[in-house]
Amino acid sequence: MIIGTAKIYLYASWVHSLKEKRMLVRSIIDKVRHKYNASIAEVEDHGLHQSIVLGIACVSNSTKHSNSCIQNVIKYIEQNTEAVVQYIEIEIL
Repeated sequence: MIIGTAKIYLYASWVHSLKEKRMLVRSIIDKVRHKYNASIAEVEDHGLHQSIVLGIACVSNSTKHSNSCIQNVIKYIEQNTEAVVQYIEIEIL
């Protein structure tokens, strides 16, 4: 069993309330869950308005597939949100 994980740190400068942040995060999570077979959730900075940290996980039987799944999700998030990607941590276990 191979597990691919990633943490994506995003910054949304235009967000001024937790309600706006929740709407943005919910949109990203729903789109990723609909398009890819991966788990995704907000994992840190719940109380900070402009900072978003998303955790992604993909379980597979091959390292190549797990890495590909994580990379595809990251690319999709980068292309489909106005938030700026600040940092990405990827780990394949």
